[in-house]
Amino acid sequence: MQKNLHPSVIKFKEFVKNNPALIKEVRNGNSTWQELYEDWYLLGEEDNRWDTIGVKTSPSVEKEEDKNGDWVSTILGTVQKMDPNQIQHYVNNLSQALGAIQGVLSQFQGSQSKQTPLKVEHKHPFSFRKD
Repeated sequence: MQKNLHPSVIKFKEFVKNNPALIKEVRNGNSTWQELYEDWYLLGEEDNRWDTIGVKTSPSVEKEEDKNGDWVSTILGTVQKMDPNQIQHYVNNLSQALGAIQGVLSQFQGSQSKQTPLKVEHKHPFSFRKD
């Protein structure tokens, strides 16, 4: 019995079947299936990363990329392929990580200020004089 798979997983399986070099990459321990799937999902099948593994891209796609040498159209095309929910998930994770780093830094800064007491002079910010 096979569960109903997400359409992107089915497409990734087809991509792997068409490119057996990916199977060798995982069996050699150079990558995991999760890493390859994430790269495939985020970067697409036409990315240069697949050339380093030995995956062949279709010639029609390469001709399209040559026509669209404009970097703006490349960026817009990439943004359109992205899943907004997944981007939101990554942004939330990044935000949580930055919050944790800020918390750690504030703890270190707090412990340093306790170790070296500073002279606090109580100067009044405004000088009031009698007329």
